[in-house]
Amino acid sequence: MAFHIAKLGGTSVSNFILALGSLASIMPCSDCFLMHEGASGLCGICSDPKRRRDIVAIVEKETDLMSLERAKKFNGRYLIIGELKKGGVLGDDQKLKLAHLKQSLVRYGCPVAEEILIATNPTTYGDLSASVISGELKDAAKKITRLGRGMPTGGEIEFADEETLSQALDNRG
Repeated sequence: MAFHIAKLGGTSVSNFILALGSLASIMPCSDCFLMHEGASGLCGICSDPKRRRDIVAIVEKETDLMSLERAKKFNGRYLIIGELKKGGVLGDDQKLKLAHLKQSLVRYGCPVAEEILIATNPTTYGDLSASVISGELKDAAKKITRLGRGMPTGGEIEFADEETLSQALDNRG
């Protein structure tokens, strides 16, 4: 790595050093665990008073959160639970994060969330993990939902697999 950095040249090396130095000010949000820069314990999403505190999306990783944010359709807050294991077993850290979520709901004055959206990947392992998470949170929300599934925009029926078509038919509206 050192050889590669040295080959970048003066300005690039200086920029790299500045970027590394700024990592010291990055920390996880005390509510959702999103890495952010700032003095506050809360990230910009969790500190936004316009966001609904009684609707929470549970995602695996930061990039999932960013993808959902780009859609500009979700006005709740998040919980980054961490990478899910293929066996559907939650790690100790993930169980602690779910307990933290329950505590934060009480702290925000809504001991039972209006909705918890489990936004895991639509795979067999994602479905299994979502089922486990749903069981852990069954008393913490009025409703627990999953992302809708079906045909993607621009997709062609001819090339869709059977599972996608089946879900598209089940979720039609």
